[in-house]
Amino acid sequence: MKPAILVGAEVLAIMAAWTDFRSRRIPNWLTMPGLLIGLAANFALGSWSGLKTSLLGAGLGLVLLLPFVLLRSLGAGDWKLAGAIGAFTGSGVLVDLLLGSVFVAGVMAVALVIYKGRTRQTIRNIGHILLSLVTFRLPGAQVSLDNPDSLKVPYGVALAFTMMLYGILWKMGVVA
Repeated sequence: MKPAILVGAEVLAIMAAWTDFRSRRIPNWLTMPGLLIGLAANFALGSWSGLKTSLLGAGLGLVLLLPFVLLRSLGAGDWKLAGAIGAFTGSGVLVDLLLGSVFVAGVMAVALVIYKGRTRQTIRNIGHILLSLVTFRLPGAQVSLDNPDSLKVPYGVALAFTMMLYGILWKMGVVA
């Protein structure tokens, strides 16, 4: 990955984390230009091959996370952010970022559950989710983003943290 591409992805991730942390939203005015800038930067620095890498990354991010948006367990802004970051990084790096961000979001969720004292309710919700998986039904509204009482982890923050960690490791030569 070219340094300019990495810096662009990091800037996008930091801006998204800031807005997600403050307002629990990642606006279109950030994700849509981010996607277009990622495509343009990869094309400018890598010609048609760069554009192909960028399109594959954006498409993969959008396809992989779409089921979570449809199940209302992930916000549309988070989904579009993954596509925009994929436009910068390409599909290979994006998969690593998404896997890492799931781990980071999980740590954030455990910390939030403990901090808010909601361990019992969380265990019940996990039971609802597992039951819905076994019965092939959607889980109830109590485990949806639509539930105003549910605890929500700002996934944009988790993805940005993972992006920054990747950038540090890339600069150290640990990852390619």
